[in-house]
Amino acid sequence: MFVHPKQLIPGCFIVRDVIGKTNYPIVSKNTIVRDIHIEILNKFLIEQVEVANQLENGSPFIPHELSNIKPKDSNLNDWNYHPITFEDYYWNAVNGYKQVYEGIQSGSPIDMNEIRHFAIPLFEQIDDLGLTIYLLHTFSSKQDYFFHHAIGMGVIAAFLAKKRGIEKEWIQIGLAGLLADSGMAKLTRGLFKKEGKLSETEYKEIKLHPTYSYRLVEKIPSLTIGAKLAILQHHERMDGTGYPLGVKRNKIHPYAYIVAISDTYHAMTSERLHQVKQSPFKVIEEMLQDHYQKIDHEVFMTFVQQLTNFSTGTKVKLSNGQTAEIVFVYQHYPTRPMVRLTEDNTIVSLKDHRNLYIDEIVK
Repeated sequence: MFVHPKQLIPGCFIVRDVIGKTNYPIVSKNTIVRDIHIEILNKFLIEQVEVANQLENGSPFIPHELSNIKPKDSNLNDWNYHPITFEDYYWNAVNGYKQVYEGIQSGSPIDMNEIRHFAIPLFEQIDDLGLTIYLLHTFSSKQDYFFHHAIGMGVIAAFLAKKRGIEKEWIQIGLAGLLADSGMAKLTRGLFKKEGKLSETEYKEIKLHPTYSYRLVEKIPSLTIGAKLAILQHHERMDGTGYPLGVKRNKIHPYAYIVAISDTYHAMTSERLHQVKQSPFKVIEEMLQDHYQKIDHEVFMTFVQQLTNFSTGTKVKLSNGQTAEIVFVYQHYPTRPMVRLTEDNTIVSLKDHRNLYIDEIVK
């Protein structure tokens, strides 16, 4: 039978894929409906879903009557209309990943169909994001950082892969970024939420997570070898100082560098339980200092160049508390542009004032 999402109750059985505007299923067939599914279907303005006549427990499903559902061609100003934004896709993905992670903790395998359902529609928004790609950390909080980090890594990795011209596997690389830390679910419970500095024993355990992540995806046929190696090697570094295997330049898959950059950037710009956030420009400046020994130069410079493409006209707050607008970006000093102070329109070249830097991007 066909019903409106508002008529669903937990325990309903979806018998046909619910397709959204991206042509990917929002909820797949054979799904047992939970509260989160009802919320998502209503959020995406789905008109109807096909469900079985019986509930999960075998009792008959008798949908309640609805009198306030608007027809499909109703005026766009109706009370229940709103556009689907990037933030909608983003929060849907965070909630979806949280459920997947909890499932892994309970011993369930990774459900790639479920992950693709919330990840791919999100990744398809990246062409229109502009500077938002570099501000994903602003969506997260200390408490839920871990789940936001997974989604942030995935979005940035997909974005960077696409900018590198990897047309066929950019989504695979995004999925690799999203799943790179899934192995944390196999570590001591609560370790990733610990406040303060980790002990040596705890840090050694943390360094096992890429291996656990790889084991979780190793036999998933819909992920390519490159994506799986990116998951395993996203903490490896060209000079051999990374983990878990300490391999060097020639043995690190190119996709791993993309995920590594996504991981490092999002982590350093985010507020975490054990570390304060830094501004995007400050983070990139730090990464520029040692990237030659750690990560692929060309891949990293693609990431830097994209930030400079979006920078001119951006409002920023400087480390001395003043606000300014970026008016020119130097090719060789991308993190130290020329800015115009809001207070008196004075032009300041940050490359000539090393004690002054961009502390925050003002939305």
